[in-house]
Amino acid sequence: MAAGTRDTLGEFEQLLLLAIVRLGDDAYGVTIRQEVEERTGREVAIGALYTSLDRLERKGFVRSTMSEPTDERGGRSRRCFRIKPAGANALRQSRERLARMWEGLAPDLKKARS
Repeated sequence: MAAGTRDTLGEFEQLLLLAIVRLGDDAYGVTIRQEVEERTGREVAIGALYTSLDRLERKGFVRSTMSEPTDERGGRSRRCFRIKPAGANALRQSRERLARMWEGLAPDLKKARS
């Protein structure tokens, strides 16, 4: 793995982390998927969602826990997600990197005149 690669977030990972932050205690697979789809207009495949959430957990950016079984889910538990400090830091760094890249560019993606 290249230096810094572990802390680098892809666009989809950023979307998932932002959804987890927005949802707070209600962040589990279905709600995370809905949040991303509603806010971005992007369809999220369930397999891609859980693959990415697992990767974020391996990187130490999120923590998952199982909820108590619920009657509404037929006695099944939910896998709930919370952002960890390392995830919040990686998200802030991604935002800062993007801001630096956008600096000096006009909205039409032409170099801004000084």
